[in-house]
Amino acid sequence: MTLALETTDLKVQLRLDGDWLTLCDLSRLLPGRGVAALLPDGRQAALFRDRAGELYAVDNRDPFAGAAVLSRGLLGTHRGRPFVASPLLKQRFDLLDGRCLDDETVRVRTYEVRAA
Repeated sequence: MTLALETTDLKVQLRLDGDWLTLCDLSRLLPGRGVAALLPDGRQAALFRDRAGELYAVDNRDPFAGAAVLSRGLLGTHRGRPFVASPLLKQRFDLLDGRCLDDETVRVRTYEVRAA
């Protein structure tokens, strides 16, 4: 049996410096999974689509491990707030404001993201 990906003309866009940058087709974001996107300045963003269809984007670099791995993290919620847990050291980062739920002195950058 072959599963067909959802087909849509919608593109995932990230706001950078006031402009919208098109990154990929919405169908590339599977609910509950993340993908990494290379940005024009060489940094990476981790893009997520939750099971309800909401989109999130944060820096892909785990500030504790220094590796670009957050796109491979697990999605969850804590007190109604969505987070991604790093696949390396398991710290959780709020997908809305970037703060680390396990160490409030640390945060990752968040990006405004949309499907258009």
